[in-house]
Amino acid sequence: MTRPPSIDLHLHTTASDGRCTPVELVDRAATAGLTTLAVTDHDTTAAIDEVRQLAAARGIEAIAGIEITALDDDRRDVHILGYFFDPQHHALDRFLAEQRAARLARAKAIGDRLAALGMPVDLTPLFARAAEDSRRSIGRPLIARALVEAGYVVDTKEAFDRWLGTGCPAFVPRTGAPPEVVVAIIHEAGGLASLAHPGKLRREPRIAPMADAGLDAVEVFHPDHDPALVERYLGVARELGLLVTGGSDFHGDPAHGLEPGSVTLPAAQFERLRLAADGRR
Repeated sequence: MTRPPSIDLHLHTTASDGRCTPVELVDRAATAGLTTLAVTDHDTTAAIDEVRQLAAARGIEAIAGIEITALDDDRRDVHILGYFFDPQHHALDRFLAEQRAARLARAKAIGDRLAALGMPVDLTPLFARAAEDSRRSIGRPLIARALVEAGYVVDTKEAFDRWLGTGCPAFVPRTGAPPEVVVAIIHEAGGLASLAHPGKLRREPRIAPMADAGLDAVEVFHPDHDPALVERYLGVARELGLLVTGGSDFHGDPAHGLEPGSVTLPAAQFERLRLAADGRR
């Protein structure tokens, strides 16, 4: 009996800031009944091949995915999701290596700032793993977990709310490429680019200019988008001629409390994505 489509295009593994290894993620995806998934680790493609192999063995289609952090003119983060690209593309690989190097430098600066605030945390294991595997991506959620383990905060949400979020005492500004450059890099690698969770980052005014610059899609279905926001962004997508993406943004962090497949993309929208990707190739 054929399973009804269940499509989650926003999942993370231990290659970036997820808590699940590729094996654990695919196990949970299978338990959730997913038929199609995309791992969208931050600034790395390290888990794609393994997830594809594991997913295929469970009868699940896994497409190439990534979440790249860009920096807007106002120095705020803009997250761009990429799909159906070539994970081995040389220009993309070089660009992502630069992104990860900047992440590592920022993490070290945050560690120094926390120590100066009287809250030293041992980030040595994170840096050691990054040294062992240059494709591993280090980010603030991993520092947030270190704060939890050190007993400074109750959970990762408190870590961001009190210490690591924008404007907080341990916040260190990011460096990075503008969204238009990220979109162009994804296109160069043969993929489609989608603006991630615009409601979460409050980036709606940027959607139209980014569409003019080549953005292909907008993430409409996301746990931070209530039904009203879903309808709003469906309308924005129709108005601007954009495709639609969606998923659970699963990290395996108890502070998030969401499982793979808790938010999914309608099958008709996924087929539109696939057709657009086939046309680009």
